[in-house]
Amino acid sequence: MALSQDETAARGRATAEMVAQRANVSRVAVSRAFNPHASLKPAKRELILRIAQELNYTPDRAARALVSGRSHLVGVIVPDVCSHWESQEIDALTTALQAEGFATLLFKTRIDYSMDEQLLAYMRGFNPDSVIAFVENVKPTTLARFLDRAVPIYIHYPRSDAPEERQAGPLHDRLNVLHRTGVEQAVSLLQGYGARRIAYVSGVDKARANMAREEMLRVVMAERGLEPPIIAASDFSYGRAYAATLDLFRVGEGADAVFAANDVGAFGVIDALRHELNLRVPEDVKVVGFDDIAQSHWKSYNLTTVKFDLQERVRALVRLILRRLNNPDAPALEETLNTRLVVRGTVG
Repeated sequence: MALSQDETAARGRATAEMVAQRANVSRVAVSRAFNPHASLKPAKRELILRIAQELNYTPDRAARALVSGRSHLVGVIVPDVCSHWESQEIDALTTALQAEGFATLLFKTRIDYSMDEQLLAYMRGFNPDSVIAFVENVKPTTLARFLDRAVPIYIHYPRSDAPEERQAGPLHDRLNVLHRTGVEQAVSLLQGYGARRIAYVSGVDKARANMAREEMLRVVMAERGLEPPIIAASDFSYGRAYAATLDLFRVGEGADAVFAANDVGAFGVIDALRHELNLRVPEDVKVVGFDDIAQSHWKSYNLTTVKFDLQERVRALVRLILRRLNNPDAPALEETLNTRLVVRGTVG
């Protein structure tokens, strides 16, 4: 006999057995209905989920974790949650992980990108299935002391497109992001519009992404017969890029074009050129950014930029998580992404 909602409430929390009885299915079918990857006929899944909702039933995650050995939690370590790129990536990643049945645990580093070991110990208590480290200062050797079965994932920016040998150390997986294609396309476009004197408004000095971008820019410019870029020191921020641009043109000899380490920096460059230096973009100075954040297509900037495809990047991270969970003893796993230029209105 099927239980009413009132009867369920009177008896306490609904169980999977109650859902199975009402739906006339097995207990296993109820479990499979809540697993997005499990094979189950759509009509049966819909019936089970509808009855579960009527009975106010939800799976006991703690109990399932004890049986399966999986917590369905993914730790994410970030340096910032407010910056444009990080906030958009966290949003897209959380959405993709939820679609795969995972919840996200967000941990923020200190200002110097290091992480409090007490916080790492706290993270270990959640027994995450995976941890994605968006900062290189939290090393695999550090994470290895605080993770049980989880294999961390790092974002890697090879400083050339040639394969790199891994250094010895704890097992970790990584997502390689290659810069050459996007940087080559950007320099080719700038050169085609007559730019010869190109400045690079940098990111944080020690950041791998910044070093990889600067090195690839130097390589590509040398290959195309151009002098090395003029380096204007910045830190990925709007304010520092704005100030660096003023110094570049008021103290230095200026440039035909400015390649910024990220889009927010490019916005600072454009505003300094237009509002302080009375220079036109792109007629007097051409500007290229990096990332292709959502704000880059805003009409006030209409920024030409080297694009990371955010959805591709997120899918690659999710694939690394699923591949590792399906094969926990596999050697180091890798995914590789390329970049490409998105042409808008700040070059020609």
